[in-house]
Amino acid sequence: MNIGLFGGTFDPIHRGHLALARAAMERCSLGRVHFVPVGKHPLKGSQPLATYFDRYAMVALATQEEKTFVPSLLEAPELDSSQKSGKASKERTPNFSIDTVRKLKQTLKKNDRLFFLVGIDAFKDIAKWHEPVALLRECTFIVASRPGFSLADVANSLPEKLRPSLAVTKPFQRQPAKGDLVLPGVTIHLLDSVNQAVSATAIRQAVAAKRPLGKLVDSKVEQYIKKRRLYGKQIG
Repeated sequence: MNIGLFGGTFDPIHRGHLALARAAMERCSLGRVHFVPVGKHPLKGSQPLATYFDRYAMVALATQEEKTFVPSLLEAPELDSSQKSGKASKERTPNFSIDTVRKLKQTLKKNDRLFFLVGIDAFKDIAKWHEPVALLRECTFIVASRPGFSLADVANSLPEKLRPSLAVTKPFQRQPAKGDLVLPGVTIHLLDSVNQAVSATAIRQAVAAKRPLGKLVDSKVEQYIKKRRLYGKQIG
């Protein structure tokens, strides 16, 4: 079976995330997609505004109606007294994607294939990730593209060891980031049809302005945000 791993802060999960997962399932015949809320992001300076457990709860609600979408606790932090009381948690080791991938693969069958879902903005920093070469060899990447990016942009984002020469990527500059990019040591499937103008920042701004969220998030997620009073004073 083809299995998808979709990691992210999901702060909160929105309709764009779900559209990406559905498109990836159709493109690569995925049997299921594991949605993995990040415990602690290793690259972002500002950590998620909502707690891990609020973000996981929203992922569980948003994926409730689709049996092939699986909310995952792969990066769940250990509960300590500060988290139980709602206070700031202790400093935790960042969650690296390579570790999460290897942990998930330990639960898969021998013939299962793992696909890593990510947006192109995050993929642009792939060379800065922890053990990026190993990660790209552990699984096949599915990257959600958008207008303005070329195949050269994707290829040039790769870590130096896997990055093709300028002579190879030069023709890519005129080709939009879609289709497949197959290079020694890495295979990338590009989705160019998932262009929903939704962002977590826009959702938090809508919450702060007390605007309806129905077009941005699942209705159950909207109710959860209201019940928990998330993001009300945050617009970043």
